[in-house]
Amino acid sequence: MPNNLFCIEIIVQTLLPPCSNKNLIVIPLHMESSKYKFVILSAPSGSGKTTLANALIRKYPNFVFSVSATTRSPRDYERDGVHYYFLSKEDFKERIEEGDFLEYEEVYEGRYYGTLKSEIERISQEGKIPLLDIDVVGGSKIKETYHKDALAIFVQAPSLEVLQERLEKRNSDTSEEIQKRISKANYEMTFREKFDLTIVNEDLETATDELCEAAMAFLKE
Repeated sequence: MPNNLFCIEIIVQTLLPPCSNKNLIVIPLHMESSKYKFVILSAPSGSGKTTLANALIRKYPNFVFSVSATTRSPRDYERDGVHYYFLSKEDFKERIEEGDFLEYEEVYEGRYYGTLKSEIERISQEGKIPLLDIDVVGGSKIKETYHKDALAIFVQAPSLEVLQERLEKRNSDTSEEIQKRISKANYEMTFREKFDLTIVNEDLETATDELCEAAMAFLKE
């Protein structure tokens, strides 16, 4: 097992409009920055970051997807432990109290998402490179902490109109939920400058090529 131990703090702000009074969440993490590199993909919901993450892994199997935990219900095609770790709200809060999360946030009222420390440990034990598909604020804050050890990529749709079309075609959210996601996406776009690179996911093949090129160049640094 690799000796990946160092101590940092990750500060993750609940992702709400700037007028929010939500408190910051501070979470301890232990790894060794001098020997540890990973890639972060963050994007507004519906921008296609998970599709791009899977494309990178198919081409370069040394990247391993970090499976997030969530309190939302699984969609028809989703499997526990593959797409997400599906936890009840009570279980999620209990694991917060036990210090099991690398980062987490209440994205919408009563709906939590987070990265389990055990996922990073699992990937490290395999000698692989963690690929984090996480929220925009979490991604930007982790980048601030890791600096050159992390490649942070922001993925966006060509426009908010295209983003709304994609969300509607998913047929997984109500009209009200879609409007919440669009409003949130408009806020998330203000975080682009905090990332190393922005990929506009208009054509999947082109966006995949951009991601793979950036990831491999990062590993060669």
